[in-house]
Amino acid sequence: MGRLIYSMITSLDGYVSGPDGGFDWALDEELHDFINRQFADVETYLYGRRMYETMVYWETAHLEPDQPQVGIDYARVWQAAQKVVFSTTLAEVSSERTRLERSFDPATVERWKAESEGDLSVDGPTLASAAIRARLVDEFGLFIGPGIVGGGKPFFPEGVHVDLELLEDRRFRSGVMFLRYATEP
Repeated sequence: MGRLIYSMITSLDGYVSGPDGGFDWALDEELHDFINRQFADVETYLYGRRMYETMVYWETAHLEPDQPQVGIDYARVWQAAQKVVFSTTLAEVSSERTRLERSFDPATVERWKAESEGDLSVDGPTLASAAIRARLVDEFGLFIGPGIVGGGKPFFPEGVHVDLELLEDRRFRSGVMFLRYATEP
């Protein structure tokens, strides 16, 4: 049975993007390599449209002449995984091993977890919010960046209570802190 993991870079005040829609924090090689290893066992990525449109970059990132080895390594991990995009507005997908679903059905995702030999990752705060509310998320991974942005898109949905057990913590030279938690039944 696979685990459903929700993991993103956040600000110290808990936002995955600031009020202007982004962050200016860059991944250094140490952090990028760690992220590569964290996602190496992910068999399937679950995306909303916006997150998919951001992540589809990795379909061809390995072809960029100045791509560092950690970027090439991540591109290979991403390309090897299945991708499911949940969208009512996206006309078609533009990457291999990717399919389009028009609605998020918690029972279907629960079945995918039960049938999967590898892990699944839900990416993007909007889709993750639906998975969290449905109690589907087994692990949370927060890469907490060294900054406060004061608003934007929150990592966690409002009004949800989940008890967690700390599984791992790690500090990086860049000032980023990684915290990995399992949900408690």
